[in-house]
Amino acid sequence: MSISRGRGLQANALGTFDTVVMAVAGSAPAYSIAATTAVLVGSVGLASPAALLYCAIPMLGIALAFSYLSRIDVNAGASYSWVGRTLHPFLGFISGWALVISATIFMVAGSLPAGSMTLALFDPDLADNTALSTVVGAAWFVVMLLVVLGGARLTVRAQLVMSGIELAILALFAVLALFHTGNARAFDWSWLGFSHFDGMAGFASGALVAAFYYWGWDVTSNLSEETRNSRRTTGLAGLIGVGIVFLLFEVFTIAVNVILSSKQIEDNDANVLGALGEEIWPGLGGKLLIVAVMLSTIATLETTLIQVTRSLFAMGRDRTMPSALGRVHRTWNTPWVAIAVVGGVSLAMFIASNALGSVGEILSDAISAIGLQIAVYYGLAGLAVVVAYRKMLLKSPANFLLGGLWPLFGALFMFWIFVESLSELDTAAIAIGIGGLAVGLIPMFWYWRKGSDYYRPARLDATRTVEAEYVPDGHEIANARTYEGLPTDF
Repeated sequence: MSISRGRGLQANALGTFDTVVMAVAGSAPAYSIAATTAVLVGSVGLASPAALLYCAIPMLGIALAFSYLSRIDVNAGASYSWVGRTLHPFLGFISGWALVISATIFMVAGSLPAGSMTLALFDPDLADNTALSTVVGAAWFVVMLLVVLGGARLTVRAQLVMSGIELAILALFAVLALFHTGNARAFDWSWLGFSHFDGMAGFASGALVAAFYYWGWDVTSNLSEETRNSRRTTGLAGLIGVGIVFLLFEVFTIAVNVILSSKQIEDNDANVLGALGEEIWPGLGGKLLIVAVMLSTIATLETTLIQVTRSLFAMGRDRTMPSALGRVHRTWNTPWVAIAVVGGVSLAMFIASNALGSVGEILSDAISAIGLQIAVYYGLAGLAVVVAYRKMLLKSPANFLLGGLWPLFGALFMFWIFVESLSELDTAAIAIGIGGLAVGLIPMFWYWRKGSDYYRPARLDATRTVEAEYVPDGHEIANARTYEGLPTDF
């Protein structure tokens, strides 16, 4: 195998359209609706559409934070780099570690449904077999691992096919749901209000689950070193991605409230979307939406693999984790060591997951735990942008609102749901969520004592950043390197 320590990732591999597709696929609309709706309904009942609506507003603030920060620091580690260079390197490492842990946990939470959805296409009874679902899900995971290893261009081509079919099926059923007549209950505007929440703690637990729905659009920032005009493109794609998935989530969550009874939602906790499809279009509908969920799940496994491996690559390059993680394959320009490590750890977790219970039980705890970790690194990024742009916030209303106030609101909201939801979550979810973060203290202090340069950062300041030259899609700069180990705020 041909490798090199000093090489960077493949610059200019992705264009604007590719990056928008990755943002939508990262949030995995079909998977999120299928796997998470039962958890959300269990938390807030008929207020599910309201939880998604009120979480979308601060989530857009976080997307704005990523957009503004990506303009001044192009780094595959994204929030790991930004938070470390604005707030504190320890907080930056925890931010990166939160993404690594949440993404690794998701390998189990995502691969099990990938397996069960595939089995459901052939025999619905097989879908509840956790051991068999694990084997099939592991097979899909290995395929995606090889695709991600093959490079950014191969990754996005696979993504275009999977996400294209998924979104076409979802669009069809969004229209069919509007004309469906056999309703379990009539639509009520109160579903978008606060009346159905069980107090503020109930709202916080619903918002935590809603954060998991949206999570993943920020894969565009982890791909920044491989994207043309990344200072402009990655942030814009993230904002567009959040907008698209918000519309899909609202349409289908309202459709679930209208068309499915509480018992149907409970009985189909790991595949609510399949039950919805069967109601809308008996016979074929359930199968089509199972295909959409299967493709969505496999697609988001791919984007999550990109997030965790690019984050570990950045950490290895900075010597805050073993430096081998920063190695790049000479032919494919991918962090092959990080990909191999993540693959090995995830496959071991697949085997261990068989002892944890049913697919639905595993999903419920994992989603809540991941929600805690998402709140940490999204919240820290929201604070980081305010610090990085502090000297520019009063120069224009747009800077103040979009680069300051809205991201700050998003950050405070994320920290609030983190604290409030602790009293509502069960012990297993808290242990996975907080325990996973705590494990990161070990490598953090170890590499801090070894003197990694990451812990002596060049401060990130928007006033000293030079805009990158614009390169139209389809026109690549010869021998371009987005990152060569130098600060980008030169």
